[in-house]
Amino acid sequence: MEGVGKVEAIYSNCSRISYVRVCCTCETEEKLHRTQEDIRDRVAMTEPTAAERQKKKGLPTGPSGRRALPPNVSNAEEDEVPEMETIGLVPRGYKLQDVLEVQDVHLFNREDDINKREHHTERYYNLKLIVRRGQPFHIQLTFNRPYNPEKDHFWIEYIIGRYPQQSKGTYIIVPLVQELESGKWGAKITHSDGSSVGLNIMPAADCIVGKFRMYVAVLTPIGILRTRRNPNTDTYILFNPWCEEDAVFLDDEKQRQEYVLNDLGVIFYGEPDSIRSRSWNYGQFEEGVLDACLYLMDRAQLDLSGRGNPVKISRVGSAVINSKDDDGVVYGSWNSVYEYGVPPSSWTGSVEILLEYHSSKEPVRYGQCWVFAGVFNTFLRCIGIPARVVTNYSSAHDNDANLQLDVFVDEDGKVDSRLTKDSIWNYHCWNEAWMTRPDLPVGFGGWQAVDSTPQENSDGMYRCGPASVQAIKHGHVCFQFDSPFVFAEVNSDVVYSKAMKNGTKVVQHVDKTQIGKLIVTKEEGGDKVRDITELYKFKEGTDEERLALETALMYGVKKSHTQDVVSTAEVDMDFSVEDSTIGSDITVNITFRNNTPNLYTATSYLSGNIVFYTGVPKAEFKNHSFDVKLEPMKAQTVEVLIKSSEYMSQLLEQASLHFFVTARVKETEKILARQKSTVLKIPQLLLKVPGEKVVGKEMAVIVEFANPLKQKLTDVWVRLDGPGLLKPTAKLFREVPRNSTLTWEEKCVPKQSGPRKLIASLNCDALRHVYGELDVNIESAV
Repeated sequence: MEGVGKVEAIYSNCSRISYVRVCCTCETEEKLHRTQEDIRDRVAMTEPTAAERQKKKGLPTGPSGRRALPPNVSNAEEDEVPEMETIGLVPRGYKLQDVLEVQDVHLFNREDDINKREHHTERYYNLKLIVRRGQPFHIQLTFNRPYNPEKDHFWIEYIIGRYPQQSKGTYIIVPLVQELESGKWGAKITHSDGSSVGLNIMPAADCIVGKFRMYVAVLTPIGILRTRRNPNTDTYILFNPWCEEDAVFLDDEKQRQEYVLNDLGVIFYGEPDSIRSRSWNYGQFEEGVLDACLYLMDRAQLDLSGRGNPVKISRVGSAVINSKDDDGVVYGSWNSVYEYGVPPSSWTGSVEILLEYHSSKEPVRYGQCWVFAGVFNTFLRCIGIPARVVTNYSSAHDNDANLQLDVFVDEDGKVDSRLTKDSIWNYHCWNEAWMTRPDLPVGFGGWQAVDSTPQENSDGMYRCGPASVQAIKHGHVCFQFDSPFVFAEVNSDVVYSKAMKNGTKVVQHVDKTQIGKLIVTKEEGGDKVRDITELYKFKEGTDEERLALETALMYGVKKSHTQDVVSTAEVDMDFSVEDSTIGSDITVNITFRNNTPNLYTATSYLSGNIVFYTGVPKAEFKNHSFDVKLEPMKAQTVEVLIKSSEYMSQLLEQASLHFFVTARVKETEKILARQKSTVLKIPQLLLKVPGEKVVGKEMAVIVEFANPLKQKLTDVWVRLDGPGLLKPTAKLFREVPRNSTLTWEEKCVPKQSGPRKLIASLNCDALRHVYGELDVNIESAV
């Protein structure tokens, strides 16, 4: 090659033809040495459509920071990676047929292959390779000729998103090493047999979680030759709770099976004395769900370089699951009007919601706290972060951030709704995610509370957490994120104050036990309730519990001096509501106890309200006042009857009634106040599976429901779901007459053997939260 000219070399193998153009001069033998990062940066800086893509998304198109590269926030978008990069002159006498070329890449990516079995990913309904970081996996390369380690040089490259950079972890060169180093990128040749080479590849334990594009690069005398872009070699890398170097490492196998691999859960609701449950299909392994979950991080505009950090991911996840300010996954509604979507109580799992959102790119209607928690749990478990749904009974919503719930009554003892802004939810569901917290002092890792239900704004968005559960227990609300809000939810005092006409407020009673009465989650390996209250708070009334509250108040908003006044218990008042079924009459028993030798008289008020489960009242259905004589050193009980006709016409979907009882002792002018909610019992759906239950054979699923009301039901929607049995399906029944039974039969063909679960829900304007479930054992085909 003498003289100034251009030489074109043509390489071919199988279906690939690469044209390589080399510029040279005989007078100057200048060797170009570019590092891999230099090449990647050059490709990134010359991307022609960056400004157009940013402008289309409504993002700034100008330079940001020290570099002019746009944000790298999409796992789905790709750059163009050259198949050939020249780095020097063509040597004299160089023969093209000597080039080492890759003819095949085998990833052992089937569900029964070694990679998915060793990485606990065999249940993902996805044909791509899915592995967990910090743990080696196996691949096999086939070259066009035998591999000679003395003269042949190749490496593996993993690229994610656009504008990849080594410094950002979005462009990874995996070098060949003699021995793999724990938790660090490396590739070790395990065997070389002719033209076939086997490799063990170790991903870094802190690498980005997402879908990577894979290339094999071969160093030749004239440049770097890469394999062509092949979607079949795309590799998903997830968090790894089995790896000690991973930030989400969980050292209990039973917990890993439950909080990572279990795709069926139980969400609890109701009341502390009447706990109710519903099964939820998390479905993290179902077809399309993994891609939908990765899309959520794209939608949240989380930079790819931050997607190896579970703290960042769980925080942006808590924001994008709700649609409040970013058009996220679920549109929340608490007004009992659902004509433009599906009622929250109708959903049976997360799969349908996530797939619809991924497809439409529009929020799915509608959700409430258990729906947000169920979908968020799917997202976390799907990408490998251990997670669970928790339920807090009598959950406080502290609107003014003073770490207490303020209830104001007027001088007659009636609640002043104008002054009372805080509310107490009958129950509230959120999530816990397991991770280390290197941003906090030692000892505050482990379970972190994360809440995707939009309640309060946090750093400009509706999100909450991750907040260390251990920090909440000890009152260390100074630690990020949103610890004061979570602390108030589980351990604030309820302060009842009398608002005087002159504008002053006098504390009448402080209830230190009403908030956070019970905090539960599903037990490991079963469907029963596990009480985890002690993880969030010390036992009520103990010195430790009061110290935690005082510590929180020290970091938070300090109460005024007058609020520390607590009235004496000369007269006590409490009440109970009997368990009742929807449509029946209810008795409220109010008990007064006079603890003095004096005779007192009291004027009492009972207010019965239809409330949303968030504690916000909809309408008052009962207002009853009465006088009572309080004999010295005696207790007295007054019964108040609530007829079904008084509440049925206004009942909301939770079938929850809220009672507020106040009493004013005439002789002392003291105000007594108590509030409680009761959830009416709702009939269940009955599921049957007659006949044999065998993989590959059709079986029938029968859903039955007997109308319990003294009226006909109209526009009744029934939904049926069965992971591994059938996909979520729904059917509309225009009318179900009184004293009649609805029957629906659906056919399906089981795909998996072993224990499975069928889940069903029924919804109409007159009845909500009607559920049914059935455990089914599917036998293997003979």
